Parts: sequence; C-alpha cells; structure tokens
Amino acid sequence: MNKRAQSRSAARLAAVQALYQHEMEGTPTAQLLHEFHQHRIGAIIEDAEYAEADVPFFDDIVKGALARQAEVDAAIAARLASGWTLDRLDRTMKAILRAGAYELIARGDVPVGAVVSEYVDVAKAFFDGREAGFANGLLDAIGKDVRAKG
Repeated sequence: MNKRAQSRSAARLAAVQALYQHEMEGTPTAQLLHEFHQHRIGAIIEDAEYAEADVPFFDDIVKGALARQAEVDAAIAARLASGWTLDRLDRTMKAILRAGAYELIARGDVPVGAVVSEYVDVAKAFFDGREAGFANGLLDAIGKDVRAKG
C-alpha cells in the first residue's frame, strides 16, 4: 500500500472514531477536529502508535458526515432490513456506515470498491463476526444507489 493510501486508511479509521465520539458525547465538530488533530492523529497513546492520517481527508469525512447526517442516515436506513432502524445498530457500526455512506455520496473521486473495502477493514478492526459482511453489503448497495443517480 502506498503512503497516500495508508494515510487515507488512517484518516478513515480516525473519522470513524471521531464520529463514534460525537455520537456518544455530542462533542461539537470544531472541538472534535481539534482534539483529533492535536492528540490522536499520529500520536502514541497507551503504547499504540496512531498512523499519520490525511488530515484534510479526515476533516472532510467528519465534517461532511455530520453536516449531511440526515441525508447519510436516510441512505443507510433505506438499505436496512425491514423492521430495522438506525437506533438498533451498534454505535460503532453506525459510525462506520455514516463515514462510508458519506464518502459514497459526496466523494465521487473515490471508487465505490475502494470505499467499501476500506470500511470493511475498519469493521474488521472493531468486530469479530458477521459485522464486516453486513458493512460490505450495506455500503455496496448504497454505492450502487448513489452512483447510479449520478
């Protein structure tokens, strides 16, 4: 994986963590970005080194997913099984899906396959079971929906 791809992967993982923190604590966007810029991205925390991330890309995902949350959530909800709502999803999964769906909706410069693959990898970092397959199927369907509309 080249350096740009690694920094984008790190940005995606950090964006999911930031969106999760926002979901849990309601941290305002500017404060959230500042905290991640200063204390998480590229830092060493509890002997774990956080990779250098593409900061503008991280910022775009976090700010965009939060600013367009109604649109992003609608895209996710449209692909959930009957009887399921966003509220039933695990908060980590919700953050993964929001980041991925935002990228599929707003970042036409990134191929659907790359977005889906990256967020499946993020899901594998947090979950052991079927969740990666769930993220794969849902994000792939959203990608087909939004990219088909042009």
